[in-house]
Amino acid sequence: MSKTIAAKALSRSYTGERTLTFLVGLLAFLGGALALVVGLGGLGEFRGRRPLLDPIAVTWLGGHATPARVAAIVLGVLLFVLGLRWALRSLRPESRPDLDLDRTEGAELVVTAAAIAGAVQADAEQLDGVGRARVRAVGSRTSPALRITLWLREGTDLKRVWSDLDARVLTRARESLGLTWLPTAVRMELDTGPAKRVR
Repeated sequence: MSKTIAAKALSRSYTGERTLTFLVGLLAFLGGALALVVGLGGLGEFRGRRPLLDPIAVTWLGGHATPARVAAIVLGVLLFVLGLRWALRSLRPESRPDLDLDRTEGAELVVTAAAIAGAVQADAEQLDGVGRARVRAVGSRTSPALRITLWLREGTDLKRVWSDLDARVLTRARESLGLTWLPTAVRMELDTGPAKRVR
């Protein structure tokens, strides 16, 4: 599996949102820069003193008031719908795909994302030095992936936990699910110990 596929499976895709935000920001920046250059007289003293709306454009809009209003309303509704769709897409929960192990009709076998996450979490919490774990199955039905957060006890050997996680937990998960690849993002944190009272 390529790094690109693994990256797509492990991180929620915000490419559309980032691209649209970048383009809107770029247009706003270019418009502001152009207004600043014109206002400071960079394109001539006459243009710097002219009104913001060109008198010819104002005259044309006055002569075609109805089509201009209709166009403005249509553009406003379109921008509202696109903005609402963008906001809903950004706020929707991330999918947690189930995995089809057998698609034979009458003998289908599906493993839920919660079952995958629960089994991997139980295995990860059995590792020496791991206080607790949180696992999420992400990606899609065709290319599932895992996000694992481990909270380590103080004094834990990080290399040993990493080795055990790969050799015992992830290998077992791949073999159990019949997968050649199971991209995994692992985050390790130091678990907070119980508070000690000072006397």
